[in-house]
Amino acid sequence: MPFSKHILSTEWTFRDRDDETPDAWMPVAAVPSTVQQDLIANKKLEDPYIGFNELKARWVNEKSWVYRHTFQRPEIPTGATVALVFDGLDTFASVKLNGETILEASNMFLGYRVDITKALGSPNSTNVLEIEFDCAQLKAIELRKTDPDHKWQGMFGDMARLAARKAQYHWGWDWGPVIMTAGIWREVRLEVYSGRVEDLWPQAHLTPDHKTATVTATAKVDASNSEPCVARFHLTLRGQEIASQDIPVSSDRTAQASFEVANPELWWPHGYGAQTLYEVSVSLLCNGNELHRVAKRFGIRSAEVIQQADKHGKSFYFRINGMDIFCGGSCWIPADSLLPSVSAERYRKWIELMVAGGQVMSRVWGGGIYEDDAFYDACDELGVLVWQDFMFACGNYPVWPDFLESVRKETVYNVQRLRHHPSIVIYVGNNEDYQFQEQTGLTYNYEDKDPESWLKYDFPARYIYEKLLPELVSEYSPSTFYHPGSPWGDGKVTTDPTVGDIHQWNVWHGTQEKYQIFDSIGGRFNSEFGMEAFPHMSTIEYFVENDQDKHPQSQVMDFHNKADGHERRLATYLVENLRMSTDLETYAYLTQVLQAETLMFGYRGWRRQWGDDRKCGGALLWQLNDCWPTISWAIADYFLKPKAAFYTVKRVLQPLVVGVRREHHDWSVAHAQPPTQSRYEMWVASSRQEVLHGTVELRFLSVVTGKDIRAPAVFTDVTIAPNGSSDITSGVIDHVTEPEPHVLSARLWVDGQIVARDVDWPQPLKYLDFSDRGLEVKQQPGASAGQQRLIISAQKPVKCLVFEERENVRLSDSAIDLVPGDEQVVEITGLSASDTPLGYRYLGQ
Repeated sequence: MPFSKHILSTEWTFRDRDDETPDAWMPVAAVPSTVQQDLIANKKLEDPYIGFNELKARWVNEKSWVYRHTFQRPEIPTGATVALVFDGLDTFASVKLNGETILEASNMFLGYRVDITKALGSPNSTNVLEIEFDCAQLKAIELRKTDPDHKWQGMFGDMARLAARKAQYHWGWDWGPVIMTAGIWREVRLEVYSGRVEDLWPQAHLTPDHKTATVTATAKVDASNSEPCVARFHLTLRGQEIASQDIPVSSDRTAQASFEVANPELWWPHGYGAQTLYEVSVSLLCNGNELHRVAKRFGIRSAEVIQQADKHGKSFYFRINGMDIFCGGSCWIPADSLLPSVSAERYRKWIELMVAGGQVMSRVWGGGIYEDDAFYDACDELGVLVWQDFMFACGNYPVWPDFLESVRKETVYNVQRLRHHPSIVIYVGNNEDYQFQEQTGLTYNYEDKDPESWLKYDFPARYIYEKLLPELVSEYSPSTFYHPGSPWGDGKVTTDPTVGDIHQWNVWHGTQEKYQIFDSIGGRFNSEFGMEAFPHMSTIEYFVENDQDKHPQSQVMDFHNKADGHERRLATYLVENLRMSTDLETYAYLTQVLQAETLMFGYRGWRRQWGDDRKCGGALLWQLNDCWPTISWAIADYFLKPKAAFYTVKRVLQPLVVGVRREHHDWSVAHAQPPTQSRYEMWVASSRQEVLHGTVELRFLSVVTGKDIRAPAVFTDVTIAPNGSSDITSGVIDHVTEPEPHVLSARLWVDGQIVARDVDWPQPLKYLDFSDRGLEVKQQPGASAGQQRLIISAQKPVKCLVFEERENVRLSDSAIDLVPGDEQVVEITGLSASDTPLGYRYLGQ
């Protein structure tokens, strides 16, 4: 019989396990879901994202829940199998069918399959499926007690979380609430078949000259009979068949086809080439009948992490299809605390936002989840590289046998699920576990190469990161690079800037350095760094219910900022750099200016270092997104509204970038005494692969009058080095002869078009007078319906001109620095001529 599936999404009910009264059962609109979503739908729980409602929802975390579904026995032909399939159960679940336990689940990251053919009743019978979700919070505490000798240490939440294979951020993080979800969080279905394709694995090997690729497709078959079967493989591109093969299924129930592809179309990250996706499909044919068909899309590409000795230490950067790629991008946390609410469309919008922002890599952080297929599909289709952490974060994990076995199954399941995605170019063992080991003095002897001895140390999880995971990645996805942790570098201290990747948190955390020196404290690959900022006012108004709480220091505002010491840190950076305000809208804007400046200083310098023997191989800011409406390091808030930093990062990650800066003068150390001289330098960075020629202009403009203090310097026919950086000029500003504060304004022309701008300002910005800027903003119709354009100009230098963000409205640019004589254009999509013009503000307005 042909394979068929029946998705069990509706007609569920649920109740508190301890409430056995007849009216305890409540309807479930649809699964996948979480108990919190179902309680909200039944008006038993208020939205935990608003006000202090998270606290009102804490009782849900301490309960156990039962879900029930009644279904008719499907038609089962003779010899067929019926399987009950769960793509995700959150987390400790006991599954009963007609009163008999058929599954005990304990890992949120695993899928489960149970043969229920014999457990079903007679034809046309009614069957009752019940799933009891044990309280994960209490269950984790019980598990912790079973290993009292282990050092249960870590950051964030109850350390019992380390015992549970559940998304760690559910215990609360420094950007997220404590919401312990439970429920059927991914699809559940019945599958009826006499034979099925259990797994299809396409692998592509590309020759160094890119002229040929060998595509190997391996199918694993689950057949309930011993009849001879054939696997019919098809290789297609854009719906057109390239080749096909019929391969007999072997005695070990596998079949493998190999295809030679001449002059293959390669898959590239966006900005470097097309995101070409081939498709391989396999049909299982038994006695001439097609029983099941499975298809997967994949890309033909090579991916390497280049680690080699050089003058800076040991490199760490990515090479795709033989091309070195500066990986500018961001870290990704789960897009919601209530995961089933994230639709495929919402995933795609996030990745589209990354692409619009010039970001080529997303790091799936290890305290969340192995993401939904829709996330990776969008990355494949839109050309975003994926750095995939395994799900361990900020702690000392145990290694008892059952735990290790669960991790093994979890790893195999997810690597098999994800390995065909061309976007995934690295697997990484954990987030900050080595860093935590180092900070707390747990034992780690890199020279000890005996894995069995690692299990006896007080940091036994090394066994997971340096033996279990790399062996499984090597077996199930051998072409994908594995890195033991983030940050990590050959067993050296995790802050070593000469090797591996680092998390540079000495801006904001740690020594709280001035953000103006960010680029000088980077490493070979900066996989975390950031600065907090408030979200947009519309988002604040969503979670702040009362007008009296709409000020920066209200309790509800602090409650929606989970970062330890955020008041001091944010206030310190603000008071050091900007003129303060207690008006909420202005304060929120100032925090966004602060974040934008911080990330610009880091990215701008690190991008330049790419041209210095790949001194910096990439930078992934913390973080792209939020899991609830909050105040955090995200550069776009929960509702996908970009903050100012999104645009400054976008400009620094464009294919061609001009940079100008003066040397840092630490006004705090100098007691606000101004410098007598300042050195400056200007350069161009390029990710283009060909040599280009352009014109670069440098202007010196008074902040006070907007006039040129000296004649512009113009450099014509400048040679721009490919995929690197090119120094243009340097010099000295004499503040005695030129005492007026002034900006350095750089522009780059290529083929007669301005392709990049940069403006360097005297620091700190709080010392500057921004009154009477002579700003003019004109709105004009765009090229088509739903498009508008803004023509902006100024008589004096303007700092961080930010336009209002609206839902479904997209801006080509914002957070703009503007100088006299340089009119700029902002394209707006999704705004009609009849809509109210966008509001805007700039520093000092």
